[in-house]
Amino acid sequence: MIASSNLSDIVGNAEYLAHRYDEFGDAFRFSPVPRELHRECTFITDEHLPDDLPYSAFKRSDVTALEKPKAPVHFIFHSAYCCSTMLARAFDIEGVSMGLKEPQILNDMIGWQRRGAPADKHRQILDESLALLERPFSGDRAVVIKPSNICTPLAIPMLEMRPDARALLLYAPIKSFLLSIAKKEMWGRIWVRDVLLDTRKDGYLIGGFTDEDLLKLTDLQVAAVGWLSQHAAFAKIVEAIGDDRVKTLDSETFLARSTETIGAFSDFFGLDLTADKIDAVMAGPAFNSHSKLDQRKPGEIFDAKARTDEQNRMAELHGAEIDMITDWAQAVAESQNIKMDIGPALLYG
Repeated sequence: MIASSNLSDIVGNAEYLAHRYDEFGDAFRFSPVPRELHRECTFITDEHLPDDLPYSAFKRSDVTALEKPKAPVHFIFHSAYCCSTMLARAFDIEGVSMGLKEPQILNDMIGWQRRGAPADKHRQILDESLALLERPFSGDRAVVIKPSNICTPLAIPMLEMRPDARALLLYAPIKSFLLSIAKKEMWGRIWVRDVLLDTRKDGYLIGGFTDEDLLKLTDLQVAAVGWLSQHAAFAKIVEAIGDDRVKTLDSETFLARSTETIGAFSDFFGLDLTADKIDAVMAGPAFNSHSKLDQRKPGEIFDAKARTDEQNRMAELHGAEIDMITDWAQAVAESQNIKMDIGPALLYG
């Protein structure tokens, strides 16, 4: 697909991804990202899209002046390492919906907010960015956006801007989350400290810890504090938006009851998937290959059993430490009045 220079053509076609917002030039950047390229990229970020991907930049005022195609939009907010990319891939159903995996433009909104963006202007441009992301692919009826986990502070504003939108809050149980961090070794341990710093900047780090306390924590304790902070933020989303529009799901339930989960999502998001469509989703790449392309191996199926086997290997190495930190996190949660099971669940029983 060749990049067009015609703004009307670009805005009218979801295959031109609204990829970046330039706060200094007050412009939107679009890049040609057809459905097949979405499928080939772990996330639609600069890191994962092709290095030579062309773009066209247009003044924001020119972009917002044009009519845009629009479809119902829904969200998957997540705490990381919880199979959220797998779930977003499952919503790539031609003629029904498209799953957008961690759009860079929403990361831009978070970065700009951290740099002190004027609140009213930030809210306006976040709304305009959503209008560009909710353009449907040809024949589709809905768009499902999975923002990066750094975008949790945008959840309530975005859901307020789209009163018909619904959201899933997806998370890994804390022990599973800690095992995933341990598997990443040094890089996972660096990542959780970065998350702690960002959570603090964004104003939703849980209380009860002085700077000195935080410096004394082990890497996996830092991971647990980040998990608890995200969990507390999720509870606030449910409280602010309401349990009719927001549901929760843990990754272990999702993997154990995948077919049932997709059926429940069809009802919750109003996708009207037939049994045959659900079977096709279950037989497709989302549930039969690793969602992280850099970890994918030919012929490998990454399912509930594969994840369990992987985590069992980590438990053999780190189980004692993780058990202690899980108990510690439970005590911290009780002291902060944070519920480990936040509900309302997408699936019960």
